[in-house]
Amino acid sequence: MTQTLTLDQVGQLAEMIRGEIAKAVVGQVETVDHLLIALLARGHVLLEGPPGTAKTFLAQCFSATLGLDFSRIQFTPDLMPGDILGSNLFNFQTSQFTLTRGPIFCDLLLADEINRTPPKTQAALLEAMQERRVTLDGTAHLLPAHFMVVATQNPIESQGVYPLPEAQLDRFLFKLLIAYPSHEEERAIVTRFGENRGLPDPRELGIETVANAQILDAAVAAVKAVTLAESVVDYVVRLVRATRESPDLSSGASPRAAVLLAGAARARAALDGRDYVVPDDVKALATSVLRHRLLLSPAAEIEGKQVEALVAQLVEQTEAPR
Repeated sequence: MTQTLTLDQVGQLAEMIRGEIAKAVVGQVETVDHLLIALLARGHVLLEGPPGTAKTFLAQCFSATLGLDFSRIQFTPDLMPGDILGSNLFNFQTSQFTLTRGPIFCDLLLADEINRTPPKTQAALLEAMQERRVTLDGTAHLLPAHFMVVATQNPIESQGVYPLPEAQLDRFLFKLLIAYPSHEEERAIVTRFGENRGLPDPRELGIETVANAQILDAAVAAVKAVTLAESVVDYVVRLVRATRESPDLSSGASPRAAVLLAGAARARAALDGRDYVVPDDVKALATSVLRHRLLLSPAAEIEGKQVEALVAQLVEQTEAPR
């Protein structure tokens, strides 16, 4: 029998996930909320922040609450596509090729330091992230319905890194910037982990699994039922198209960005207990959805303009429905 969830139950599930993650991760409340929205909207997330800001640990804790199959790939310069996807190996006993599945065959994939591997290997994720399938030797293999990539990268280092191309960035629903913690949060981190030589397994900190694939299927179905009015659809499209018309941007957002922004707005509304999307849902998510899809014009770069400020300006200038 197919399980169903009301929006109130979806909100309760999200609150339980937040509570479990808070057992191990100090702060990062907004980041956790965006991860929840991405999970319900079936999108992927890119976490960017300095070393030591718990990007990897947050992804591990998030996975621990979901009861899903988790894999981690440490991206390095010598990583090959086959190390991610797997390969067909010839079995001399049976005289047949046997598929050896790579770590990408999972529900939640942590792509750690994704910009440390060359473009050829980065491109191995393109089909998986867009179509949730992998093609090996001409044969397509489906990935789980809840397949989700949480990738991390360090913005500080410039040596030995390969910036993600626009086509790859466009596959991510959100790009989230992880900042250093506040003074009080850092005190709590030192108090909690100061005696440890490394971060423990999330299970050791008491994090419990509060969801499974069936529950997540029901939550996703509840999100899809959230009403997206024609006026809000028009608002999303006008906002995305405005990025292509701005003289400060040499490249605007794609139609995929509009589709993903609308889906994320539905998930945000559901987490707020509403069965309809309001313009504030779109406004709250616009920066996270658009910042990695926009390229500043040379003149804007010389003037020192920032993408985030331009998105905020476009949101303010684009008339929202009432």
